Order: sequence, then C-alpha cells, then structure tokens
Amino acid sequence: TFGKKNLDILIIFEQLQSQDCDITQKGYEKKRSKLIGAYLPQPPAANGAAAVRCRLQHSEGAARRMLRTANIGVCDIREAAARERAASTAGNRPLFYFRFGVDQALPQERRTPVTPSSSSRYHRRRSSGSRDERYRSDVHTEAVQAALAKHKERKMAVPMPSKRRSLVVQTSMDAYTPPDTSSGSEDEGSVQGDSQGTPTSSQGSINMEHWISQAIHGSTTSTTSSSSTQSGGSGAAHRLADVMAQTHIENHSAPPDVTTYTSEHSIQVERPQGSTARVAPKYGNAELMETGDGVPVSSRVSAKIQQLVNTLKRPKRPPLREFFVDDFEELLEVQQPDPNQPKPEGAQMLAMRGEQLGVVTNWPPSLEAALQRWGTISPKAPCLTTMDTNGKPLYILTYGKLWTRSMKVAYNILHKLGTKQEPMVRPGDRVTLVFPNNDPAAFMVAFYGCLLAEVVPVPIEVPLTRKDAGSQQIGFLLGSCGVTVALTSDACHKGLPKSPTGEIPQFKGWPKLLWFVTESKHLSKPPRDWFPHIKDANNDTAYIEYKTCKDGSVLGVTVTRIALLTHCQALTQACGYTEAETIVNVLDFKKDVGLWHGILTSVMNMMHVISIPYSLMKVNPLSWIQKVCQYKAKVACVKSRDMHWALVAHRDQRDINLSSLRMLIVADGANPWSISSCDAFLNVFQSKGLRQEVICPCASSPEALTVAIRRPTDDSNQPPGRGVLSMHGLTYGVIRVDSEEKLSVLTVQDVGLVMPGAIMCSVKPDGIPQLCKTDEIGELCVCAIATGTSYYGLSGMTKNTFEVFPMTSSGGPITEYPFIRTGLLGFIGPGGLVFVIGKMDGLMVVSGRRHNADDIVATALAVEPMKFVYRGRIAVFSVSVLHDERIVIVAEQRPDSTEEDSFQWMSRVLQAIDSIHQVGVYCLALVPANTLPKTPLGGIHLSETKQLFLEGSLHPCNVLMCPHTCVTNLPKPRQKQPEIGPASVMVGNLVSGKRIAQASGRDLGQIEDNDQARKFLFLSEVLQWRAQTTPDHVLYTLLNCRGTIANSLTCVQLHKRAEKIAVMLMERGHLQDGDHVALVYPPGIDLIAAFYGCLYAGCVPITVRPPHPQNIATTLPTVKMIVEVSRSACLMTTQLICKLLRSREAAAAVDVRTWPPVLDTDDLPKKRPAQIYKPSNPETLAYLDFSVSTTGMLAGVKMSHAATSAFCRSIKLQCELYPSREVAICLDPYCGLGFVLWCLCSVYSGHQSILIPPSELETNPALWLLAVSQYKVRDTFCSYSVMELCTKGLGSQTESLKARGLDLSRVRTCVVVAEERPRIALTQSFSKLFKDLGLHPRAVSTSLGCRVNLAICLQGTSGPDPTTVYVDMRALRHDRVRLVERGSPHSLPLMESGKILPGVRIIIANPETKGPLGDSHLGEIWVHSTHNASGYFTIYGDESLQSDHFNSRLSFGDTQTIWARTGYLGFLRRTELTDANGERHDALYVVGALDEAMELRGMRYHPIDIETSVIRAHKSITECAVFTWTNLLVVVVELDGSEQEALDLVPLVTNVVLEEHYLIVGVVVVVDIGVIPINSRGEKQRMHLRDGFLADQLDPIYVAYNM
Repeated sequence: TFGKKNLDILIIFEQLQSQDCDITQKGYEKKRSKLIGAYLPQPPAANGAAAVRCRLQHSEGAARRMLRTANIGVCDIREAAARERAASTAGNRPLFYFRFGVDQALPQERRTPVTPSSSSRYHRRRSSGSRDERYRSDVHTEAVQAALAKHKERKMAVPMPSKRRSLVVQTSMDAYTPPDTSSGSEDEGSVQGDSQGTPTSSQGSINMEHWISQAIHGSTTSTTSSSSTQSGGSGAAHRLADVMAQTHIENHSAPPDVTTYTSEHSIQVERPQGSTARVAPKYGNAELMETGDGVPVSSRVSAKIQQLVNTLKRPKRPPLREFFVDDFEELLEVQQPDPNQPKPEGAQMLAMRGEQLGVVTNWPPSLEAALQRWGTISPKAPCLTTMDTNGKPLYILTYGKLWTRSMKVAYNILHKLGTKQEPMVRPGDRVTLVFPNNDPAAFMVAFYGCLLAEVVPVPIEVPLTRKDAGSQQIGFLLGSCGVTVALTSDACHKGLPKSPTGEIPQFKGWPKLLWFVTESKHLSKPPRDWFPHIKDANNDTAYIEYKTCKDGSVLGVTVTRIALLTHCQALTQACGYTEAETIVNVLDFKKDVGLWHGILTSVMNMMHVISIPYSLMKVNPLSWIQKVCQYKAKVACVKSRDMHWALVAHRDQRDINLSSLRMLIVADGANPWSISSCDAFLNVFQSKGLRQEVICPCASSPEALTVAIRRPTDDSNQPPGRGVLSMHGLTYGVIRVDSEEKLSVLTVQDVGLVMPGAIMCSVKPDGIPQLCKTDEIGELCVCAIATGTSYYGLSGMTKNTFEVFPMTSSGGPITEYPFIRTGLLGFIGPGGLVFVIGKMDGLMVVSGRRHNADDIVATALAVEPMKFVYRGRIAVFSVSVLHDERIVIVAEQRPDSTEEDSFQWMSRVLQAIDSIHQVGVYCLALVPANTLPKTPLGGIHLSETKQLFLEGSLHPCNVLMCPHTCVTNLPKPRQKQPEIGPASVMVGNLVSGKRIAQASGRDLGQIEDNDQARKFLFLSEVLQWRAQTTPDHVLYTLLNCRGTIANSLTCVQLHKRAEKIAVMLMERGHLQDGDHVALVYPPGIDLIAAFYGCLYAGCVPITVRPPHPQNIATTLPTVKMIVEVSRSACLMTTQLICKLLRSREAAAAVDVRTWPPVLDTDDLPKKRPAQIYKPSNPETLAYLDFSVSTTGMLAGVKMSHAATSAFCRSIKLQCELYPSREVAICLDPYCGLGFVLWCLCSVYSGHQSILIPPSELETNPALWLLAVSQYKVRDTFCSYSVMELCTKGLGSQTESLKARGLDLSRVRTCVVVAEERPRIALTQSFSKLFKDLGLHPRAVSTSLGCRVNLAICLQGTSGPDPTTVYVDMRALRHDRVRLVERGSPHSLPLMESGKILPGVRIIIANPETKGPLGDSHLGEIWVHSTHNASGYFTIYGDESLQSDHFNSRLSFGDTQTIWARTGYLGFLRRTELTDANGERHDALYVVGALDEAMELRGMRYHPIDIETSVIRAHKSITECAVFTWTNLLVVVVELDGSEQEALDLVPLVTNVVLEEHYLIVGVVVVVDIGVIPINSRGEKQRMHLRDGFLADQLDPIYVAYNM
C-alpha cells in the first residue's frame, strides 16, 4: 500500500548495504548521495525522519499482513526477522544493523576486526584509570571536549565562591577510606581500580563510532579523554582580572539591570536623604571609595558581584510568552512547546510477539520437582562451586546435598519453630533470607528449603549497622509482609551487630524477628516418614523480590510458582541452556539476573554454577575470566562494570582463552552506556578467542523479570543492531538522527528479542497507556506468564503497574490480557529488536523535555573524569522547585583536589551539559570522598542522597547553583499601571465605589475629664505644679539587675534637681535660651532630671545613647555625629561617661578636640535659679528627637511644646493613666515613644513609672516580668528585643518562675513599642509561653510610631481587642490587598497595630499620585494630629523634603487638610467590632516601610517576608537579612551549627525564595551568629550589613554567587 518511491528507496538501501566491504567512508557517502539524490528534494534534516519512516513502515506492512492470520494485534517476531533477513540481498548484512535516519547503514568497514597491533595500541592509550564503567564512551568524551572547546571561545566569567580558611580542608589521602575497604563493594554507582588513576580510554583505536570524531575534529585520530581540550580559561584568577578590568566603567552609571525588566518611568518616593548625614558603617570606619550612588566599590566582593552581573546580562534563554494562572494574577510562565520540536511521524506501532514457548517433554512440572529429580538421580553432580578470596574453590555443593539440606531446612522451618500446637511458620507465610554476598550455597539451601516448605522467601541485604542507608525502608517491607522469622547463616549471624547482652538489636523500622540459622549442624533431621509435598507449579506466591523506588521506598514484587517456572523455561529456551553446562556468575545471586540464572534456571537444567563473590572481584578483577578458562564455562553472567574491571586489570595475560564461551550475558544491557564496555571488551579479548556474537546484553526489571535478551547465534557474520540517536530528539521522546550537531548523540545497542511466550509493546510514559508510534520512545510493556504479579500488599500501585491495557489510537485495548509496565524506556526497532534508552526511574522531565540521569552522569564523567571525581561516584537526580523539575548533580571529589580544580571542573560540567543536553543544571554539589550514602554493594544510594540534599544534611564542600540559567518560568515582571488620577469619580466619601479609607481616634476636644494638667501649656509648669501640690508623690522608680530599687524620684526631688541643672547650664555653660544641649546618659533618673533642667533653663534637649564602653570604635562616631548634626552648644553627662569621652580609645575613634563643652552633672551647684524659663509661645521647640532608621538614615524631628503636651494627654486618655497607677517600662529612653513614656508621661499624668533598663535583662532575663508581678502592674511597655529575650531566655524556666511566685494575671495591657509591622509570630509565642503564668492572651498588643508622628496607634485599655487578618503575599507585591483564609497558600498574617490615639486622624493615600484610596486598599499611611512633629531638624534646611513629609495635601477629595506622610505602607479595614464611642471600629494594618521595601522585577517586596521564609528553610539558620545590590538579591544567613553545614544552606535558601517569592537569589552569604546588626528597637540594620558586606568586613563562612 505504500508508494513506489518508498520501495525504490528501500531497494537503494539494500544496494548500499550489499556493497563489497572495501568501500571507504567517502566513497560510501558519494555513492549514497548519487543513488538517493533523485528522491531527496528536501533538506537533510527532514529526510532523516523520512528514511526512518519508510524503513519502519516496511516491517509494519509485513506485520499488517500477518494480522489477518493472527487475530491478536501483534506481529510474530520470527516472521518479521526472517522477512528482514530475506530483504537483505547479501546475507552478510542484515537490515537491522541500523542507524536511524540519514546514514542508514554503516559500511562494514567501520568494524575492523582487531589485529594484534591495534590491540597493543589500545594498551598504550589506556592508562590505569578507574572511572565509572557504566558511562565510558570515548566518542562521548570527545563530544564533551569539543563542546567545551566551543565554550572556551566565549569565555565564561564565573565568580568563584569565597570560603573561610577553616572550610578549605587540605586532607591527605590517608584520611579517607582506601578504595577497597568501603562497605560491601561498589556496585552500580561507582567504579573500581586504583583511585589515583587517569581516565581510561574505553574503545579500540579504530573506533566503530569513528565518524563522530571525524565530524568534530576533521581529523582521523580519535582523541582520548586524557588529551582533553583545556577550556575555561586559565583559572579563575585570570577570569577575575578580565572582569575587574571592565568593572569600574559600570559603576558611575546606574547599576545594570539583570532582571530583564526596565521601567521607563518609575516614580521614586523621596525619603529624607539630603537632610541626613549617612552613618558610618558598623564595622569600623573602613575607608570606602564611594561612587556616585553612595556605594562602596573598593572591595573584592563588589568586583565579584559585578562579574556575576556581567555574566548574567548575557542573554541565555529566549524569553517565553505564555503564562498559566497560579490561582492569582501573578502568573508563572508555562513553557510553550517549541513549534520546531521534533514530533513522532511514524504509524502506530504493533505489539511484537516472541516465539512460542516450546514445551520440551522432560521439562519438570515445578522447580522443586526438578530439584528432587536431580537430587535423587544425579546426587554427585556439582550444583554450585563457591570461591574464597584467593580464588580457590571453597566448597562444592552437589545436587544431592542441596536436596537433602533443603529438605532439612523445610522440615525445621515448619516443625521446629514455635510449638506443635502453635507453629510460628505455616505454609504461605513470609520469611526473610539474610545471607552475605560470599555465601551463595547457604542462600541456595535456604531458598529451596522455603520452596519445599511452601513458605515465601523474601531475600534482602545483610544489615551492617543499625542505620544503613535504606535499611529502614527494607524494615517497612518486612513489616508489611508480616515477616517474623529471618533465616541466616552461622557466620552472618555472628557478624550481625549485637547489644551488650548478645541479643541482635531491632534494626530501625524493622519488625521483631526470630533469627534462625540454617546450617545443617544446627538442624534436627527430618523423620523417615516426613516428605515435602511437591506439587505442580500453581498460582501461589513462590518468592518476593524487593525493589527500591526512585523515592527510596522499598516494594516487594511477588512472583508466583507458575511465573517462576515459566520464566526458567523461557530463559532456557532463549539461552539454549542444556544439562550440565557450566555457568560463571558474578552477579548478586539474591535478586534479578543473578538469581534467575544462577539459582533458579541452573537447577532446572542441572547446570553447574561457579559463583564469584564481590570480595574476590575486588582483589582480582580478572577472576571471572580465569574461572571461565579454568572450567571451560559456556556461559557467564556479568555487568558491564565487571567487563570494565577486567579491561583495567588485563595485562597481556598469556593463558586466557575465552573460546569456550557461547554466551556472555550482560545484565545491565538496558543501560545505554553499557555499549562502550561491550565494545571495548570485545576489542581486547577478540584476540583471546572471544567471538562477537557471544556478547548478549539483556534487559530486565523487578516487575517484568527478563524483558528481552539477545540470543546467542552461531552466525558470526551478523553484527548486532545499533542505533545512533539524536539526544535532542530523545528529549522529546522521538527517534531521530542528529544531522546538524554530531556532538549530542546516544549510541544504543539492541538487547535482543522479546522473550519466548511474551508480547511486547511500548506505551506513552504518562497519562493513558496509548501505543507509541514507530519512531517514538515509550515505556516498554510486556504481557506474559513469566512476570511478577503484584506489589505485595499494595493493590493501588499494583493496578497501575501490573494491570495495564495498552490502547490503540482508536481507543480500544489491543488484547484482553493485562500488560506489565517494565519501567524501561525504549522502542522496538526493525526485525523486532528491542532497544532501551533509559529507565523511568532515571527520567527527569525539565520544562517538558525528558532527560535521563544516566546520560547526564556520562557527560559529567567525560569532563576530565579521573582528575577529579573520586572513583566516578556521582549522583544525578531532580528536585521539584517552582512547578518544574530541576537537575541536581552531586559528586564525590578526590581528597587531593584544590578549590581551583573543583571550581574549574564544576564550570566545565555546566558548559558540557548545556552544550550536549541543552539543559541547565540547577545545582552542582561536591562532597568529600566516601561520604555519600552507599547501597549494600557500595554504589551510591540515590534516594538517600536526594533526601540528605533536601533536608540540608549533605554537607558539601563546594556548591554551585545556577538558578538564573535554569529557572525560565518566573512570572512576567510587573508593568506599573497608572493609578486612578483626580479624574476618577469621587462622591461624598466614596472613591471608585469604595468607602474612602480614613479613620480617627477619639476627638480630644469632646472628651470631658478632670485633667488638671490641661490648665498648663508647658510640661515645665506641670512639674512645678506637682512639686507644690503633691511634693512626696513618687513619680519614678529605677530598678537594677537584681530587681531592687536603685533610685527613685518624688515630684519635689525632680523639681529641685532640675533647678540645679538649670543653674549649671546658665552659669557654667553660659547658654542662652533656645540653645541645644546633648544629654548623653545611660537609661535612668539622671536623664529625666537633665531633661527638665534644660526646660527650666530654656534650652532644647536632645537625648543621645551613650557610647558602649566595650565598643567605642563603632558607637562613639554615632554619638559625635548626632551632637554635631543637632548643633548642640554643650553636652551634659555623668562623670563616668566624661572620662570615657576623653579616653585614648575615644581619641582613636573620633576627633576629641571638636567636642562642645562637656558638663558633668554628678557635681551640681547648690543654688536655685533666679527664675524658671517660661516659653513665650507653645509652638516653640521643646526638644529634638534623633533616631537612626533601619536604612541607616539619621533623622531628627522637632517637637514643639504644644505637640509634647498634646502627646502626653493623648496617651493619658488612651491608657487611663492617673496618679494612683503604676506602669512598668522596659524600653530605651532615647527617641520616639520610648523616650516619651520614660521621661514625660509620669510628669503629665502623675502615675508612677517603674523604669527597667533593657540592658539589665542581659544578666537577668526575668527582671522585667518579676517587676511586673511584684508591683502588681496593670500596664507595661516593652520593645521587641525585650520580648525576644524573654521568649528565648525564659522558655524553659516557666515552672521555676511559677515557683518563685511570678504572676502575670493582673496585666491588662502589655504594649510592644515599635516602628514596624507587628511581629505576630513573636507576640503569639510570648503569649503562649507565659499563659501558664497568668498572662491573658489578649493583653499583648503593639503600637505604631514613625518620624513624623511618634505614636499613631497604641492599644490602650478600652476598645476591642486587636484583630488579625490574612492577606495574599503575592497580591501585596503588586500593592494590592487580597484577604484570604488562614492557612491558604501564600497567606501572610497581619495584626492590627493598636487603636488610633485620641486626636489622630488617618487616611490611606497613593504614594505616587497622592490620591485617597478606598477601604482595604494598600497605600501610604498619612496622619493629621496635634502631636505631629513640626518638621525635620536639618543642617541643610532642605525644605522641599520637609514640606512634603510634614505638609502634604491630597491631590483630590479633601485638599485642604494638611497631612504628614509616615513613609509606611498599610491599609485600613472597617471591622464588625464597635469602638468605645459606639462606632464601627476601623483597624489599621501596617505592611512595611516604603524605604525598606525592595523593588525587584517590578514588584514590591518587604525584606521581612523573604527573611521569614529563609529562617524556616533549615534548623541551623538563626537569623537572616536580605538586601539588594544592583538588582541582585543578597541573602545573609547566620549559621548556628558547624561550619560544615554552611554549604547545605545555599540550595535550601535558593529553593525557598524561588518557591515562595518567585525571586532568584543572587548571592548567599553564610556568617556567624551575631553578625547581622540589630538596633535598640530590635530592628535589623540591613544597610549597615550591606556596607559591611561590600567592604568585605563580615568575615563570612561562605559566599555563594548563584549563576
């Protein structure tokens, strides 16, 4: 039915294939193009697919014809193969020696038989390397080198991470376990041989894939991996130098944007920059070179960051368009399928039927029957020979002994465990078999003993320690199988870990087991009349084989007796086994191919198995070859690793002769990389009698048992099938040849034909099991009797794997029988040959493309392999981050490798994988040699490694993350929309349909109270009045660290001290009224007296925190700066601080000569002033309030007398303060509300303030709470730092505090004084912790102050409790408020910041347009109040700033009122609650400060949100701070743990920020505890930290620059 053209092409191919063998490559190409030219109008890229199509259809046409004869939708393999062979005119070249696509048939020339000379050349080129043999392929190595050479041209500048000295461990080789003493022996994931070796070349010098190297190098010599192209420049030093040369150019312009988002017109909200001098960084006054934007650039760090920025500016991946909605407007990009991606174009495949299972007459009815037969008729026939570690036969088990001992074991299991009435084990029960790898005889006896007793053996590995990798999961399997008895050998029993009493401990996660030793001498003889019941094979379970899944869980695959028998029959037929053949087995005999051939099928055919233990292979890798020669073995079962070892150890052994071998079964033939071992092995041993057709790769899986095996043939002219496939095509699941780029190809060999009696097809790996097309890769599925039947005890998983019904495109099943998923990915090629390209377990789907872990490992190992990776130990897996899989590579580095080596290797691996697989690596981690968790045979335990990586306990010594390259599905950067302008409709109090967000506290004018203080305009007058009317009333009590009263002041004492100080200011200081005086006092009574002294003298006080005696260098410059900026005419302090200011340390930190006059108030004059100053106008200045903001800005605000009195009155009313009250204050008294509560409120309201300096809590954390309890205080104020200190310091002491009588039940309000978003987690944990001590949960609340108004909200006594709402964090980034349910993803709890104070009005305005906003809209909080500050006090008098912050008007609506802008983002929300005045209550929620917020990708992020996520990421992160630098996000974490953990944090921090905030972290800095600077209010000083980081002053443990 298909056209003439296709047939013509076929005939041409047959002509090509039947050419004489001497055609050269060039001649072949020429001839081919001439013959085929007429038919190929299309470009070569397309014709590849066409050729595949016509070839594959050819075999289908035949298959369709067959369909009429067989009603089942499958084609018979023998007919197909015969037809293929007939189609090939010259029989020496079967059609299925194929490479898909353009070069359909490779000329015979390429496979030159190896002559002695070329094999000796092979020796010269091969050096004694040890590298993972699974992945050795010279061709691939060359491809990698070529790819790297390309990269060399466009030099990558990758900044090296910075590492603290102590982390760079230069260990000697002795510190590591020598190669051959690791537990068990290495298997799958590792490589043997001496670990100092250099790379091994794996193939003969005349290479069958020679054409690739020609395509790459244009030369005929095939370069080996050792002559690798040097790429990556000459080390990081040069690369850094290159970048440094370009660095300074960047700095004067605006910092470069690396987020591909540029905002054309971003409106910046001005913050008071000009007005304030910048505080010197906390870390010493390092000389900083400042650039235009106030950024130090002198340092190494900024050069590295600049380098990172330059690298990231290179366009990497094309921008993507489509987005999917992540249940919100913030849309994650969804990878659009590339329109040019290859799609399968073949017809639907047909299922392939294996040959019929021919039942031979004398085949036994069950395996036990076979054992009985041989045990009785040939008792002397050898069954199994075991070897000692010298390679000498240790023991020969005959069929007679096997039969009698197995019977003995069967009898004892059934009759000697438990009692006669209650036997422990009954037929059908499961028992586990625990035997070491060097004792196959004991295992075999126990296994057959179980079969005879009709109990179900579950063979497992010997647990070596209580905490073996994966051992716990094995325990779960045993538990779920209901295993109570473990059979083991004497030696193994002695070797198990024991408790001091000699008992075998229960292993972690294991059920309680009875250990039963199966050695004959320990067993009782069965009575003469006892005989096992030998039945025909039936559907009872014969044994359970364990299987470890990708996630580390262990499942048990059940195999029935009939499946067991049928499988043995199928293997016997496929391999042509005959009686008494000798077979050498190197494989693990407890499971998989080793068990099937070496324990089961061998007994069915009375074969003799020579078992080679791993311990012997480690000592003598040639042992198996020697045994083949010695015993003239016909068959050997090996893995490609064993062939590789033999190559490495082979030193022209004279006496080797492999001509007896008729079949060399390669058990891991399903790994596509096994082909290179097979080729190399053939190359060397062909001269020793090994025939090419002897090598028989097979594919197997725990579920489907043997899936396919290459049959041994006698026809040496029939080379095996090969396919050279495009890796790019494979990532889309399509079979293609890579005609453009010959670098990325995968050469696969066939694993033979479908098993006798089985039907095979391939289905799409995910979704419904639909049949694949002929040129499509799918999961192979098998329908046969000889397979597993279920996962023990897991019906759901069983259904998905063991009961699959493949569907045709029309939607019907192809048969009524279920198929089994094999877990292998591949296709059925021409002639029914099965090709496997990888395993489902190794599959990583990255943005829609499929990559195989093994292929990535192969590429990584091809990069200067043995110079670097320790014994080829490398693990590749994917982790899911931000809705996609991300590839992680973990390798063990050799003990002697330097930092430079490892970094060089890592950057080259990234480049190689990018070139060959076109996929980015998310994280590359190097760990010290021998530290990855091992499987029982010494390979890498993958799932355990992944688990360690994810929980941050892998402890790598080097990490390179490349999120910038890999993560291409971030949301679109936000484009700012113009907000509603004045044109929007405003009706009454509605703006665009919403109530305007405005609220106010109670009206001061309308509150009737008998407030005597209201009669006075000035605080100084209130004090005088109190001194006259209640002279002995105590206003202040100061406590020391022991909780006893250190000092107290009555009204009259305070008044008299203030008078003396006023005299001193006038006489000694010669000050005029209006002069500024700096008060530098520790928290206490002196400070208060000095403040009122200034008021009495008419001076303006400024309170300043004294320098810290232990840290003068960083704290004194701040004091000096405030004194200078505030233009203080004089400085008052105590004698102690006077001395400190004149000390030598002080002289080193600042210029001491420029201090204003210093007055020491410890020595006061004895006289009273002539008169006390009374200000002429309440609007004159009362005091200045200076504070350093978290962004490092120093701002002083002016407080008038009127504002001060209004402030005190507002607080008095809110908190109901009267002279009879006592209030405990644990705050710093230098600025804001802290100062007002400490110094002013008591004088105004007359209540007693109990003062507790926060610094005293460092010696006695319970001081504040004990005072609150002892004085029966109802109202108390503290800061977040105090609350944190109590939570951390007293967490474990609540019981002892209770015993000391601590009682907090009287506390009515406990207010945290703050200028930030309420820290809800801290207040809640504080409330929970002290609930037992009587603290009412509703007592704790917060306040809000800022520079323009020192207290806007304060909870107070009346009014509803503070409410909490949950908002969507993603909406906040877009400046929107979206309320969500508690616990919903991305929800952020916000607590109301307390009640609005009396006399305060609030409105929410758009910071850019200054228009009013509606209820529940996010905007800047504006405030109007009588106690607003009256402006900034600045030297520069920058009026525009001041007028904006203190005198703003709305752009529409109420344009008359003058508001002050707080600089905080927040929103108002009308609640259902009612206020004290009966109105509905408006709650104010603060989100964060505008000048702290970071603009990234057009969105607004608040540092605290990112920091909260990061702190949750790992138990060792105690604190975190983030800041931006040239659009890179820098995350600094404090590590509480050993420095070895530092690098674990890098991937975890990167992951969590990506997942929760859709941001890529640019730099991760790991520092010691206490490095992140925190101010007295407990706020992080992120800008100081940034300056310290850029000036290289943090002494970080590790700095990672994410690529």
